[in-house]
Amino acid sequence: MKNSLIILAFFVLGLVLGLTKYLPDTIIESDFSMYALYLLMFLVGIGIGADRSSWKVIKETNIKIILVPLCVIVGSLLGVGMVSFFLPTIQLKEALAVGAGFGYYSLSSIFITQISGETLGVIALLSNIMREIVTLLAVPIFVKYFGKLAGIASGGATSMDTTLPIISKYSGKEWAIISVFSGIVLTVLVPFLVPFILEVF
Repeated sequence: MKNSLIILAFFVLGLVLGLTKYLPDTIIESDFSMYALYLLMFLVGIGIGADRSSWKVIKETNIKIILVPLCVIVGSLLGVGMVSFFLPTIQLKEALAVGAGFGYYSLSSIFITQISGETLGVIALLSNIMREIVTLLAVPIFVKYFGKLAGIASGGATSMDTTLPIISKYSGKEWAIISVFSGIVLTVLVPFLVPFILEVF
C-alpha cells in the first residue's frame, strides 16, 4: 500500500494547490498532465520492449485475449445494473450508460450530458473518475487477492494509458500488452456503446 498512498498524497497535494491558486497561471492553464502521461507511456513501452517474456503471453493466450475486454464489458454492465435497483432516481439504461464509460470519463460524460442532461453527465464523470482513482490505489490489493487480470479489469479503458504503469508494475510487464489491448478495445467501444444504450436500449 505504500506506493498507493504516495500516489494518493500527490493527488491530494495537487488538488490543494489547484484550489488555493498558489501555482503560476502557466501551470494551471497548460495541460502538463498529458506530457507526463506521454513520458510514462514511453517508459512503459521501453520496459515492455526490453522484456522478451512479454511477447510470450500473446502467443500463449492467442484468441483468448479477446475475452479480457469482453469480460470487463459484461462485468461492468452487470455491476451497474445491480446497483441501479438500489437507486430509484436512476433508470436502468442510465446506469448502464454510466457503466459503459469504462473509466473513460472525459468522452462518456460529454455524450451522456448531450443526450440525458447535466445531472447524469456529472454522475458519469464522477463515477468514472472514481474508477480510475480506485484502480491507481488498489491494484496491489486486486492483484494479490483476485489475480493478474484484476487490475486490468478494474482499469477498464484507462488500462491502456493512465493506469497502465501501475498495472504493469504489480501484474508484471508480460501482462502490459494485454492491458493495452483491453484498454484500446474498450476505448473504441465507448463512443458507440454509450449513445446506443441511451437512445436505442
